[in-house]
Amino acid sequence: MTLAEKILAAHSGKERVSPGDFLNVRCDLVLSNDITAPIAIREFERLGIPHVFDPSKIVMVPDHFCPNKDIQSATQASMMREFAGKQGLVYFEVGQMGIEHVILPEKGLALPGQVIVGADSHTCTYGALGAFATGMGSTDIAVAMATGEIWMKVPPTIKFIYNGRPAKWTGGKDLILYTIGDIGVDGALSSAMEFHGQAIDSLGMDGRFTMSNMAIEAGGKAGLFQVDATTRRYLKGRTRNKYSVYASDADAEYSRVIEYDASKIEPQVAFPHLPSNTRPISRVGNVPIDQAVIGSCTNGRLDDLRLAARVLKGRKVDPHVRCIILPGSQQIYLDALKEGLIEIFIRAGAAVSTPTCGPCLGGHMGILAAGERCVSTTNRNFVGRMGHPKSEVYLANPAVAAASAVVGRIAGPGEME
Repeated sequence: MTLAEKILAAHSGKERVSPGDFLNVRCDLVLSNDITAPIAIREFERLGIPHVFDPSKIVMVPDHFCPNKDIQSATQASMMREFAGKQGLVYFEVGQMGIEHVILPEKGLALPGQVIVGADSHTCTYGALGAFATGMGSTDIAVAMATGEIWMKVPPTIKFIYNGRPAKWTGGKDLILYTIGDIGVDGALSSAMEFHGQAIDSLGMDGRFTMSNMAIEAGGKAGLFQVDATTRRYLKGRTRNKYSVYASDADAEYSRVIEYDASKIEPQVAFPHLPSNTRPISRVGNVPIDQAVIGSCTNGRLDDLRLAARVLKGRKVDPHVRCIILPGSQQIYLDALKEGLIEIFIRAGAAVSTPTCGPCLGGHMGILAAGERCVSTTNRNFVGRMGHPKSEVYLANPAVAAASAVVGRIAGPGEME
């Protein structure tokens, strides 16, 4: 069996499962945020069940419109806060929180071998830890909160092999953008994506989180990495909970096997209005920008901020560009402060925000006006994603976003060397 099949078999009481099988699957973690939790809460209450199945396995994080930007978002967060307190759920508040897909691994809540479901499409992020993690609608999450189970069809698995070592300035964001550009936004539709190869073995956890995070942008149900020494180092000291490690069998059957030479992949830029509309940095041309955003559940981790700081140190953001940097969690913010990264950003003329999803979904902290362009380390560049429907979002890695902020147009860090 593949990695996804092994985890789902273990959580459904079966010795073996195959793609297309329908299962009732036991959940280890159930997640929702300030957009999706209120719907789930209302549906849960309609069930007439007084208590959730296990409050220690249900996590709520207000991160999209927090700190609250208006009365409506404050009301949604208040509803979450009240329900979480009443039920005794795991709840993270402003000042102690971060972006949901950053803090769950950071706090040792997301672990290898788990089945994790969340009312957010980027729940697939936790596949970087060797978990089966996937997004679901709020109604399904309400049932998961009540029963601890979800209904699922076993997905086929596509194996991606990245040979060779990535070139300088090429990271996880570039590998996954290149992949999406190759197979399309529906190239892995309802499939598990399994990542392998020398380039993957040398990739740090932050880069792995980025790749798993964007599996959904290829239509994937989940994006999974095997647990290795890098995974174990990351987990050390984060949790006392036991976890199970699964690995794909040598004779596992995949629906497809796709191989790439990672050493030839340049930093990638996804042009509007699809993550699959990718070009290597050498073919971007002259694209002036008004804003650069570095952060989000895709690239708001410490290694991402370190990469941006390498580019911004001793330089100034172009006076016509707004550069907004969002650490993914309070801990990452503190670590960046201790390392001097925040000072580098501020001296460069960037604005540093409290942890929030804010601009990624066009919520707040960086909305675009008509005709404006933004280069962003976020995960989607759909029409109107970051503001006005006549604005444009270009996706890139943190080094490209930082270099672009300095130059005033989309540029690679190689131009500054």
